Amino acid sequence: MWGEIEPPVKTQPSLCDSEDARKLPEEPVTQFKGFDFNRPARTQPPPLQDTECVSEAESTCVNDMLESVAMSGSPVKSQQKGEAELTLKERKEELLNQYRSRPLVFLERYHAFLKPQNLPAFAHVCSDPRAQHYSKVIQRRAAACTNRTRVRNQRYAALRALQREGQYFSEEQMRMREPLLYEQYIGQYLTDEEVLERSQEAMQGTAQEAQVGGTTGLAHLLLSSYQEQLIQNRLQQEQEREEGAQEEDEDEEDDDHSVQQQEGEPTPQEKALLREEFISQMHQRFLEGKDKDFDYSEVDENPDYDNLDIVSRDAEEKYFDEDDDEEEDEVENDEEEENMAE
Repeated sequence: MWGEIEPPVKTQPSLCDSEDARKLPEEPVTQFKGFDFNRPARTQPPPLQDTECVSEAESTCVNDMLESVAMSGSPVKSQQKGEAELTLKERKEELLNQYRSRPLVFLERYHAFLKPQNLPAFAHVCSDPRAQHYSKVIQRRAAACTNRTRVRNQRYAALRALQREGQYFSEEQMRMREPLLYEQYIGQYLTDEEVLERSQEAMQGTAQEAQVGGTTGLAHLLLSSYQEQLIQNRLQQEQEREEGAQEEDEDEEDDDHSVQQQEGEPTPQEKALLREEFISQMHQRFLEGKDKDFDYSEVDENPDYDNLDIVSRDAEEKYFDEDDDEEEDEVENDEEEENMAE
């Protein structure tokens, strides 16, 4: 019956049975390092060239990042007491394993040691909110460090200009700004003749200021006396505050406003060293923005101080190297505040 008749099944001809296949020239099997290129394309491993490209990219970006973190001193692995410290090579190998296995955890753990040029190493996880957050933290920190360096350079240029052009860093002016610091380093060791000489110089300076202001004679004497009274009052107040602080904690030392007491009269060489230390601390206070009566906006926002040709790099390092640890603490505090805010 018609319902019992099944339609014939058509079979696909094999490649060797087709007419076109018979026309193809036969080619010998080609092999390269054990790999058969006549196998189907979908079973072929990736070309060796692609693997080499990945390794090269990793060696430039990732390796620089690992080098920086490894040399930072940050702990990279839990170790038992008495266990030998990891070598630099071992630290880099451990960091590489952490980066490859959990890149986001790596970024969160070591972001304080990374720089903007290291961020391309996390391009494959850039869509993750955590990666975006720490990328912004790294970029903001770098921008803040750049801005602080620029400000310090401008203030140093201003310091040099003030030294050449005005009386701002004269001994008397510095004594007026920091009478206690001056007394501890210089004032207490002055002889009566030196005190008299200092007073005469102060009066001469006041007379010059009075002439500029249009006053002479008795007026500038009264002004000089008034300024000296202000200095003595301020010195007494600062001494009382320092004595109160020492009573609360006798072991506490204030490096900014204390100097070891000399046993007996210091030698002229020691006096000269103490004077240099006082001047150095006054310069440092200016660079750190601690002169309360100085308008730093006239310096920090003034492009005229961007030209640092007037200063030497060695002199900059003398003042700036001491601030590195303080800056790192400020950066860490800023990051902690940001994390708490979020």
